[in-house]
Order: sequence, then structure tokens, then C-alpha cells
Amino acid sequence: MLSTVARWVVIIGLVAAELVITVAGTWIYFSSAGRVLDADEVPPGSTALVLGSLVDDGLPGSYVRGRLDTALDLYENGGVVRIINSGNGSAAAGDEPAVMRSYLEERGVPADDIVDDPLGMDTDASCRRAHDVFGVRRAVIVTQDFHVSRAIALCRSWGIDATGVAARCECATWTVLRNHLRELLLARPRALVGLPVQDVESSAGSAELHGSALTT
Repeated sequence: MLSTVARWVVIIGLVAAELVITVAGTWIYFSSAGRVLDADEVPPGSTALVLGSLVDDGLPGSYVRGRLDTALDLYENGGVVRIINSGNGSAAAGDEPAVMRSYLEERGVPADDIVDDPLGMDTDASCRRAHDVFGVRRAVIVTQDFHVSRAIALCRSWGIDATGVAARCECATWTVLRNHLRELLLARPRALVGLPVQDVESSAGSAELHGSALTT
């Protein structure tokens, strides 16, 4: 009897998991359809939202370096005029936005064209704070291909007219495969389950930011 019950529990659990994965993938597909752009399709004067990732000893890791290099190309070509670096600003994480800012400034981006968000702890937080704290209404999200569609969907759910550009990445193959699997099986279902109920973050939160707020 117990084995029969356990078998049904496993079957129901697997069906439920497959359903959530399918619904999440469908939502992200339709939310981002036609919104992943080539670099030359980015409208001039756009704001880029660059999502943080691992940094080490003051240097960007391969994923975030690819995002920053892509944002630099967009900036130099005039498609982007402002760059928001959103990531984990804690000392334990190496202060991702500060490292990202240094990388951009060393390559010629003026300090005034960069805004740092040290509380972008995940993609949802980055989108929420871009909207609620920075007043962003339109943005080009820069991240890798496995991530960009979910990022677009999440930012749109927070009221941002979001498009995205897939960042290049000189990354280890096994990490790319791992991230694709994580995206499909974990990150997308989690994003669906955690879809935001919008609220307005207190303007006092702007005191936590490095750089000026902007509306675009």
C-alpha cells in the first residue's frame, strides 16, 4: 500500500514539475518574443541594464566581462548613453557594481554615464529597482543568451519596456551547459512562481545608490 502511494506521489510530483517548467517556458517565450535585438537594432540613446555576475579580486569574471564588453560596444556606437550596473554590492561578493564601474571607466566611459545598483541581488531585484528606484521605463538588458529572455520577461512584469542584447562570452563550455540547464529547470520556474505584485519602493532607497537616478 505504501509503495503504491509513494509511486503516485512521485508521479504527481513529476507531472506538476513538468507543468511548471512548460508554463514558465511558454510565459518567457511570449514575453520576450521579438525583443532580443542585434547590436545594430538598439535605438540610439538607450539605457543599458547590465546584470552582474561573479567577480574575483577586483576583476570581472568571464560572464560579466562579456556583458560589459557588449555594453561598451553599444555605448561606443551610440546605441546606449547610460549604463546601469546592477549586482551584489556586498564585500563578500567583491562588490560587483564597483568592479563593473572600474572596468567601464578604464575603457573610457565617463563616470557620469554610469549608475551603480549594489542591491541588484538577482534578476528580479535588478528589474524591480531599475523601475522603482531609478525610474527606468525603457531599457536594453545586457546578459548572455541563456539569461536574456527571462530578464526581459521579469523587467516587463515590473513595468519596463524591456529589450535585450545577448552578450558574448568566452566562457568554459561546461559552465555554459550548466547555466542552460539551471535556467530551464530552476530559474525560469522560480521566476514564474515569484512573479511580482508591484509596489513602489520608498524614495529613501535612492540613498543606497551610487550614481544619480535617471528616467528613460
